[in-house]
Amino acid sequence: MGGLVGLERTTVPLIGTDTFGLTSDLAVFSFIIAFGLTKALTNLAAGTLTARFRRKQLLVAGWLIGIPVPFALAWAPSWGWIVAANVLLGLNQGLTWSMTVNMKIDLVGPARRGLATGLNEAAGYTAVGATALLTGCLATSYGLRPVPELIGIVFVVAGLALTLVVRDTAAHLALELSRYAAPLPTGEKAGLAATFARTSWRDRSLRGASQAGLVNNLNDGLTWGVFPLLFTDHGLGLATVGLIKGLYPILWGIGQIPAGHLADRIGRKPLIVTGMLVQATGLLLALALLDTPLLAGFLSAIALGLGTAMVYPALIASVSDRAHPAWRANALGTYRFWRDIGYAAGALIAGVLADILGLNATVVAAAVLTAASGFLAARWITDTTNH
Repeated sequence: MGGLVGLERTTVPLIGTDTFGLTSDLAVFSFIIAFGLTKALTNLAAGTLTARFRRKQLLVAGWLIGIPVPFALAWAPSWGWIVAANVLLGLNQGLTWSMTVNMKIDLVGPARRGLATGLNEAAGYTAVGATALLTGCLATSYGLRPVPELIGIVFVVAGLALTLVVRDTAAHLALELSRYAAPLPTGEKAGLAATFARTSWRDRSLRGASQAGLVNNLNDGLTWGVFPLLFTDHGLGLATVGLIKGLYPILWGIGQIPAGHLADRIGRKPLIVTGMLVQATGLLLALALLDTPLLAGFLSAIALGLGTAMVYPALIASVSDRAHPAWRANALGTYRFWRDIGYAAGALIAGVLADILGLNATVVAAAVLTAASGFLAARWITDTTNH
């Protein structure tokens, strides 16, 4: 999953400007908007779909939908095809990643949710980073297309093959429901509409997690589009930009294993708040050191990667802690909806601000929003672990 989305981290913004001649930053970032909106809506639907279909069935469906993506990225005759490929990629990522998260949470108890989700996200985002690095190197030697995108065929084949041998976790969820200490409170509904309202606003802690997830992916979506353009404008080559874009998700991925374990030991909130503030610092470093763009790129990537690693598994575990197993899939779907709508919001904000004020002002805005989100998380989120 991570490898497939990693195909786009380095090359696609440059394909928009260099191959298709796009001059508007908003037009360039439209592929991220399409991806973010589709993935967010699919995350939301995934929770409801688990009531009708087994997790494995949805996992297989997600991989089947993803098959055309690398071919479209490699040979798209127009920018519209790139945007359409990102709709398919959003469907693929929304179904596959939602199911792997739910299945891992089904398999472990509350005391190990942070570590389990950390392992899941670590595998995905390490692959994002490694693929971003690889596509940058391939683009330097072979051009922006089609060679860098064709490694996606390997990811699609491997993902589908692995999915076919995965066992479904329905029995584990049924066992947890039968043993759960706290019954569903009288009058509390487990449906999507009620859970959406509870996770988005009514529950203070879930509200705090949802807004933090949104802003976390907002700055990721923004840097996804802005950083390749910013650093190439300041003289860095494709391979170096690929290294910067790869280092960020690699650290994000690997760091989630110890971060998830730490979240199980000291609680979710300290990691969430600290991680958001570290990310804000990373965004500011990218601008403060821009006279030496290589140093700016590496230090910002390190801070963004480590900050995001602290936040990601802790937020998922925090939502899981607050949610009854009867409506947990819908709660996770709602949280992941708000988190991944951040991709679209980040790309939209980046496109509008970059066209009006420039790339530097766009990065400053992301830093301010990220810091503010960290302070809101400190105020709203409550650590509660269900045992």
